[in-house]
Order: sequence, then structure tokens, then C-alpha cells
Amino acid sequence: MSVCEIIFWTCMIVVFYTYIGYGILLYVAVLIKRIAVGRRRLAPANGSMLPEVTMVICAYNEQDMVDMKMNNIMLLKYPKDKLHVMWVTDGSNDATTDKLSRYPETTVIHRSERRGKAAAINRAMHSVTTEIVIMTDANTMVNENAVTEIARQFEDPNVGCVAGEKRVMARNEGQAVAESEGLYWKYESTLKRLDDELYSTMGAAGELCAVRRSLYHDIAENTLLDDFIISMDIVSRGYRIAYASEAYAMEYGSADIREESKRKRRIAAGGLQSIWMLRKLMNPLKYPIVSFQFISHRVLRWSLAPIALMALIPLNVALVMSKTGCIYTIIWILQILFYGSAVAGYILEQLNHKNKLLYVPYYFLFMNLNVFRGVGYLYSHRKSGVWEKVRRG
Repeated sequence: MSVCEIIFWTCMIVVFYTYIGYGILLYVAVLIKRIAVGRRRLAPANGSMLPEVTMVICAYNEQDMVDMKMNNIMLLKYPKDKLHVMWVTDGSNDATTDKLSRYPETTVIHRSERRGKAAAINRAMHSVTTEIVIMTDANTMVNENAVTEIARQFEDPNVGCVAGEKRVMARNEGQAVAESEGLYWKYESTLKRLDDELYSTMGAAGELCAVRRSLYHDIAENTLLDDFIISMDIVSRGYRIAYASEAYAMEYGSADIREESKRKRRIAAGGLQSIWMLRKLMNPLKYPIVSFQFISHRVLRWSLAPIALMALIPLNVALVMSKTGCIYTIIWILQILFYGSAVAGYILEQLNHKNKLLYVPYYFLFMNLNVFRGVGYLYSHRKSGVWEKVRRG
């Protein structure tokens, strides 16, 4: 086997394992664990035993969402005397803070300077008095039993963080960006559930994330993925992230592919930054299970897999041209069909004619290309955690 073939098959294995293989392996590992030790069981919720919690919302210029978010909180089925609400509105120069003054039961922290979400979370955590803190976004609505389901998970003393489920909605039928993002999050949610069953979910989404205040450490203000760093820092100290699928946050997808690109670039940049910040978790001697999950679910997706995916194109061409074997011709034809479908999906998107079948390969390719764009984003934001808001559909 030539050097070119070895590199080609290495790239193929990396791509397959990252996007498909890990899910299969994880599912098999969880099945074996279920047979060996059974599933974890949560005790039924007991209203008198539920802990006091604080819901923290970091908001920047969210005047249009204040009333909707507060109405959503009021509908939560949780003892009102045990549910506290805190908003951090640093830098907001619209009517966000003024609107919140209509809710005297709510604590509002505000300063005129905007230093990013990481700085806002640090400030909030120094002001919170309850042990359980739930972080959520102003533009996401949570289901009525969300807080109860999260609180139940903390009955396990080994749980230091709880990740809620993120669900993406399309405002209008045929909104391909939102539908593709929603499909991605269904796949991601499946992996998170399986990760949790094996040992720990790999990170929590900021739309609905809860932590024990006593385990919280201030994060660097230039942190781009604050939710991921906060949750995984807790894992690094020997605690688990539990996945509460019955506690979910709903939000609309990005307004269009350009707005989604802003988000993907920041996430890609934050992913690369996170790999460095959490590099100790890749030590299999200290973190045998976590390192396997972290590398498989996160590190490869944010680093090697996009490079391997792009490398397959020239490598495949070289192997076809050298007439190495018919298998490479077959794979090249499949690559042409895949990328052709992605291009067709892009063209139809530009013409405002959405085709779900063609949009999936386009969105997959779009996600991976934004990893490369994330390198530039990371460099330009290396000293600041302030980022541009994305318009939702």
C-alpha cells in the first residue's frame, strides 16, 4: 500500500468515525452497560424536597423578549418561593432594563460597559445565593417542567452540572436553515443522551444549563463557548454532566444562512479555543472514559475531521489518476455526487427554492467549512468574549 493510500484511508476512518462511527460505538457500549448494571433511575419529584434555584438570564438588548421570557418563567411548575430570577443586562442600551423594572420580584444586575457573556456570568455567579443555578437565554422558552426535571438530576451527588435539551424550531415551513439546524440538534441530542448513559454528557448548551454554585470557577472573559467551558471544567474535577431530556429549551433557528454562518464561525472558534483550555481532559491515564468521549465527540469534530474531509478530495483524485484500483473510482463518484448535491443545495438556497434532500449535504459541508473560518475568528477575538448577536428566523 502506497503512502497516498495510507493517508487516504486514515482520513476516511477519521471522517467516518467522527460523524457515524462514534455514535455506533457509543450505542454498543451503552447497550453492554445496560445489560451489566442496568439503567440509572431517578426518584419521583417531591415538591417539599425540591431545592431553591436561581434562573440567570444574561441579556444584551433583548427588549423584545423580556415580557415573553418572563411570562414563560411564570408558567413554570416549580414552587414560586423556591424559584429566583436574575437578569444581567450589561451593555444594554435599549429598553431591556426598563422593562424588567415592571417585575419587582426579579433581580437585575446592570452596568453600562459590555464585556461579553463570560464576564456577565462571572458577575451573576458572585451575586447568586442558591446552590443550584440554571442559566438560560432571553430568546429561548423552556417547558413548564424543566426546572423540576433539572432539580431531580442534582439528587445524585456526583452530578455537578445538568444539560437540558435544545430544540430548534422553524418559524415558517420550508425554512431550510432552521430545519437543518433542528435535524443536527436531534442527532446531537441522541449523542448527549448516550454519552450521559455511558458516563457524562460532553458539555451543556447555554440555552438551558444548570450548575452547582459551589463548583463554579470564574472563566476567562475572552471565552467564546462559556457554556461548554463551565460545564467541562466541572467534569475535570470529577463530577458528571447529567442530560435531562425532559427539560428542554426551544428557540427559532437563524434567519438565514448568513446569520447561521456568524454562529458557526463563533462555535468553531470556541471549539478550537476549548480544546486548548481543556487539553488536560485528553489525558487517558487521568480521565480514561472522559478522554475517550471528549476526543471522539468534540475534539475530532472541531479539529481533524474537517481537515480530513477536505484532504479526501485531492487524495482521491491522485489515486484515481494513478489507476490504483476501482474502489477509488467508486469513492470518487460518490464524492462527486455528494458535493454536487451540496452545490445544488447552495444554488437552490440562493434562488430561495429549498430542497430538504439537497440542503442536508450543503449544511454539512457548510458546517465543516466554517471550522476553517473559525481560525480567523479566534485570532480576531482572542482578547474579547464580545460577539455579534444572530438574527433568528
